[in-house]
Parts: sequence; structure tokens; C-alpha cells
Amino acid sequence: MLTEERYNFILEKLNQYGVIKSQELMLEMDCSESTIRRDLASLEEQGKLVRVHGGAKRVYTVEQEQSLIEKSVKNVHNKEKIAELAASLVDDGDTIFLDAGSTTFFMVPFLKGKKIRIVTNAVQHALLLADQNNDVLLIGGKLKNTTQAIVGTTSVDQLSRYRFNKSFLGMNGIDKDYGFTTPDPEEANVKQQAFMNSSKTYILADETKFNKVTFVKVCTIDDAFIITDHLSSTNYESYFNTTTILEAKS
Repeated sequence: MLTEERYNFILEKLNQYGVIKSQELMLEMDCSESTIRRDLASLEEQGKLVRVHGGAKRVYTVEQEQSLIEKSVKNVHNKEKIAELAASLVDDGDTIFLDAGSTTFFMVPFLKGKKIRIVTNAVQHALLLADQNNDVLLIGGKLKNTTQAIVGTTSVDQLSRYRFNKSFLGMNGIDKDYGFTTPDPEEANVKQQAFMNSSKTYILADETKFNKVTFVKVCTIDDAFIITDHLSSTNYESYFNTTTILEAKS
């Protein structure tokens, strides 16, 4: 097996299991202990893993949050496909929570004409929903300037009184060990409350959100459905046994 092939094999195993043992790598790749030791040392120098006694573990980088403007211009086509699939899951008569975020924003046009009630913490979403004559309720609270989300104790208190058939949440990180994460504690509180009060929760996330960890955990990987894109082009195998993934076809 060539060096790059060994590197890729090791990193795939790390993505799947989080921790790998040198002895197992030696058997699976039919390599000597010295070869595995050199491979792990090289990958550690590249910042792709951390060596531990008897093997290696994944590197977790806590991602920083981008503004709504920065996020809204990235992966637009993929986000539209994800949003279209998400909106198709909304039935007439539903009461839904629509989270702030660039991907959930693309759901708005696909909700036009549906006989539903929509609760949201996103100012931009609420304005467009009102323009297309949806029944929309914008919760109160503190306006977060970077993401234009309504957050804070007032928001959470208000949400605690509502019940939803479905909630559609944006998320910054998806990891099989750390679950669904977001950078801001106040936004995480809103997402958690919506999740707890929903019969079903859907996480809308393009492929760039997988295998990433941000500051605050919202819920575990088992707690929600994931609507994403390009399922076949990214290493999602480690998620199949723990959650349901819906793929938006490009």
C-alpha cells in the first residue's frame, strides 16, 4: 500500500471511530510497526491527528462563527436543494419552528401557499414569510447582529409555551461523538428549546458541517434527522447506524 493510501486509510478510520490502535492498523494494512509509527508521526506533524499510547485520536478544532452575510453566499445551490427537500416534509396543518440561518432561509420560498403556522426567531425569515402571506409568529428577545437571530431568556421562555409538529434547525457542526453543535450559547438555548418541544427535528446542513465541532452542544446525533447534500461524496458511513440522513439530490 502506498504512503498516501495508508494516510487516507488511517484518516478514514479516525473519522469513523475517533480513536485507532496501532496493532489494528498493522493487521488491516499489513504493515510493520515502524511504518505505522512513521505514518502517525507524519500525520501528527500535519495536524491531522494526535498520537496517544498505542495509537492515535482525532483532532477536534472548535470552529468560529461566521456572519449571516458570509454564510449566505456559500454553497447556495446545495442549500437550495436541502431547503427544497426540507420544505417538502411540511404538511398542511403543521405548526413548525424555523430556525435562523442561511440554509433555513432558503426554505422560505418553498413554504409559500402552505396552510401552516410558522414560528421563527429570524427577522429576515419573518419579513419574507410575511411578504408571501404566510401565518408567521416572530418571537421576542434580543437581536443578535451577526446572524440576525432573536435570542435570550425572553425567546426561550416564549418558545417553552409552544409545541411544534416539526422544527427545522441550522447547525454549525455535526460530529458523531460531540453531536450537533453551534458557537453561541444563547442561540444554542433557542435551538434546544425548539428541539425539546417538537415531535420531529430536522437539521439542515451541507457537507461542510460534518466532522466539525463548535462551542455548544445542542443535542446528540441520535436526536434528529439530518437533511444534507452529496451523501456519496463525503465520509458519512460512521453516521448511518446512529441517525437517519435524508439526501437532497443535486
